[in-house]
Amino acid sequence: MIIRNYIPLPKQTDSEFWTLERIEHIRKLAINGLPTELPRNKNSLRILDKIQFLNIAQDLTNNPKANLQTYVAGIPMSSPLYLGDMSYGALSGNPNIAIAKAAELTETLAGTGEGGLHPEVAKSKRIFVQWASARFGVDIDTLSSGLGIVIKIGQGAKPGIGGHLPGSKVTHPISKARRIPEGIDAISPAPHHDIYSIEDLGQRIEALKEATGKPIFVKVAATNYIPYIASGVARMGASGIIIDGHGAGTGATPEVIRDNLGIPTELAVASADSTLKTEGLREGFTIIAAGRVADALDAAKLIALGADVVSVGTAALVAMGCVMVHKCHIGSCPTALTNKIDGTRDLEVEFGVKSMVNFIRGFSLELANILDNLGISSIQELHGKRDLLFAKGLSRDLIDILGIRGEAEEINPKMGELWNKRRKFHLHELINLGEPVITSMGSVAPPDVETPARIVDWLRVDGAQVTRPSIDPYREEIDTSFLLNRGKVYLSLPVIFDITGSPEEFSRPLRWAALALSSMIFSPETPEGFEDVSFTSDGKGVMTWSYTPSEGKYVIARSLEEAESLSSEKGIPGFILDEDIVGEDLEVLVSELDTKLKDLGIRNKFDIIAKSSKLRDSADVFKLVSLGSDAVIMPYKVLEIAIGEGSKRDLRERAFNLIAGFKKEIALMAGAAGMYGVQSSLTGNREILRAVNLNSYIASKIRVRQAGSL
Repeated sequence: MIIRNYIPLPKQTDSEFWTLERIEHIRKLAINGLPTELPRNKNSLRILDKIQFLNIAQDLTNNPKANLQTYVAGIPMSSPLYLGDMSYGALSGNPNIAIAKAAELTETLAGTGEGGLHPEVAKSKRIFVQWASARFGVDIDTLSSGLGIVIKIGQGAKPGIGGHLPGSKVTHPISKARRIPEGIDAISPAPHHDIYSIEDLGQRIEALKEATGKPIFVKVAATNYIPYIASGVARMGASGIIIDGHGAGTGATPEVIRDNLGIPTELAVASADSTLKTEGLREGFTIIAAGRVADALDAAKLIALGADVVSVGTAALVAMGCVMVHKCHIGSCPTALTNKIDGTRDLEVEFGVKSMVNFIRGFSLELANILDNLGISSIQELHGKRDLLFAKGLSRDLIDILGIRGEAEEINPKMGELWNKRRKFHLHELINLGEPVITSMGSVAPPDVETPARIVDWLRVDGAQVTRPSIDPYREEIDTSFLLNRGKVYLSLPVIFDITGSPEEFSRPLRWAALALSSMIFSPETPEGFEDVSFTSDGKGVMTWSYTPSEGKYVIARSLEEAESLSSEKGIPGFILDEDIVGEDLEVLVSELDTKLKDLGIRNKFDIIAKSSKLRDSADVFKLVSLGSDAVIMPYKVLEIAIGEGSKRDLRERAFNLIAGFKKEIALMAGAAGMYGVQSSLTGNREILRAVNLNSYIASKIRVRQAGSL
C-alpha cells in the first residue's frame, strides 16, 4: 500500500499536546504553503503557552517583509528551522528521504538521527549526521556526509538512557544500515563509553573536527544543569548545542522515563542563554531549541528567549500525515511514517516532499508575519528580545528565571484527576509484562498536558548528561534495595503494600509477591507464613507499628508536630506519615520531617515511611524518596485498578509483575539520573528534582527549586 494522502483524524478522547487544532493547522500549511490563523491554546498548562508577545498586531499576509535568513556555523539558512533528528529505523525510510530533500529545496537543515544513513539521504548535503553512543553504522564516510555532525548525548524523550529501536523494527534494510543483527532490540548505551566528562567531550569534538573538517554540535536533553552543560559545550569548541526539552517525541522509550525526567525547553533555553552571555560565550555559538515546537508562534517565543534556531520533529511528521496514535514502537503506523520496513505500507516520497516543503514555507511565512506585526525587520533582531514577552499564569519564581515581565499566579497544585486513563493503562501493561512499559511520541503527562492531581505531578527528575554520566540500567546493576529498622530489615525496593481491608483475592497475591520479591506488606495482623515480610501492629511481623510511642515500634504520627516531638524518644525506629490521617499533603509532610531531623542532626536514627491511599505508581515512590522518605506504603487498590475490567485470573503472577515492574522502573529512573544505589544516593536528595511552575510557596516548603534555576 502506498500512502499519498492524509487519512482522517481520529477522535481524541484523552489528553493530548498535539490536539486536533494543532494538527489541522499543520495540515493546512502542508497543503497550501500559505500562512493561516495560529492555534490559540487558551487552556494549556504549558509554560510557553502562558507567555505572549506584548502589543502585537494580528495582520496576516502572504507576502510578509521580514527577513528570516540566518547562519548556523557559517551555513546560510533561509529560515531558522532544523528538521528534527529522526533516525532511519525509527522512521521507515521514505520519510527520511522526504525530510532530507525538503531541507535542500527550502535551504534549511535536517538531522539524520542515530543509526546509519539511508543511501538516498546520504546524497543530500543539507544534513547533520548524528554520532550517538552506539555508533550504529557510523564510519568516516558517514561522518563526512552533509554539512555538520551532531554528538548525541541525550534527548528530551529519554534523558539519561540511550536510543531504543525494538527488534520487530530491525528488518533487513535497518540491519544493513546499522550493521546489527535482524530482529534484535537495538538499545544504545546510556553514556558514550569514551565521554565521561566535559574534557572527554572536548577531545571528541576536536577529533571529529580534525577527521572531517565539519562543524560539531552537541545534542542534550534539557535537564537540571543545562546552563553548566551549555557552558561546557561552548568552552570545548563546539559550534552549538541542541537542547531537547521534555515532551519531545521519539520512536520508542520507557514511559516512566518519558513522563518524569527532564525539564521544558523554554526554561532550559532561557537559562542557558543567560549563563552563556554572563560567561562571554554566547557570540558565535548556536542554540537550537527542540521539543514540542508546534508552530511559528512557539518558534518566535523561543527565539526571543534566547534560541537561534528551532527544531521541528513531531510537527514534521504531522505535516506528512501523522495522526498521533502513539504506536511508533510497534511498527504498524497507519500513515507509513514509523512502520517497520516489510513492504506492506510505504509513504510516497513525492507526497512527503511536497507536504514538507509546503509546511516549511507556510511556517516560515507565519514567522515572518509575526516579525512584521512586532515591527521587527529580521530574525536576528528578535533574538534574545525578552522585553517583548509577558507572562500570565506563571509563578513569580518562574517569571524571574525566564527574565521577562508578567503577572504572577500561584496555581492550586491539585486540580486534576488522580486516576486517569493513561495511568490505568500503564499499570495494566505493567502487571501483564512485568517490564517497564515502552511507548512512543511525546509525553502527555502533567504538568504540561494532563492536569496535575498531586504535588509530585509538578516535579521532574534530573537526567544525567555529560557533566554527570548516566549509569546504563540495561547493562549495569542498579541497587534499588533499602535497609530499614537500623539495618535489620532488607527490602529489594522501597515499596510496601497496604493490604488493610483488602479482599482476600488481592491480599493473597500481594502477600505472595512480597515474599517472592523481598518486598513487604502492611496491615494490623500478621498473616500466617508471611511473618518475614509483614509490617503489622500485632508484634508478630518483622516490623511493628503503633499509634503510641513504644520501644522497637514505628509510630503512626497524627501530625508533623507530634512526629517532631517524639524524635527525642528512645527506641523508636521511625515514623509513619499517613496522609489520610494527618490531612496534609504527603510531599510536604515527608520533606519537612526529613529537614527537621537533619537540622537536629538525628536523621540517620529514624526511618521516615510515607503512606497514602492516593499513591499511584513507581514515579510517586521515586519522588517521595527524593523528598526524604525511606520507604513508601502504597494502597492495595493499585493492583485492583491495574486489573480494571479485565480478568482476575493469575493474580499471583500479576502482583509479582507489579512489584517487579516497579523495581525495574525505579532502577531505570535511578540509572538515568546517574545513581548506582538508590538508598544512598536518592533519599532526601531534592537536588535531583526540579519543579515546573509549582506554586512558589509549596516549592519553598518542600525545598525544591524551579526548573531552569541553578
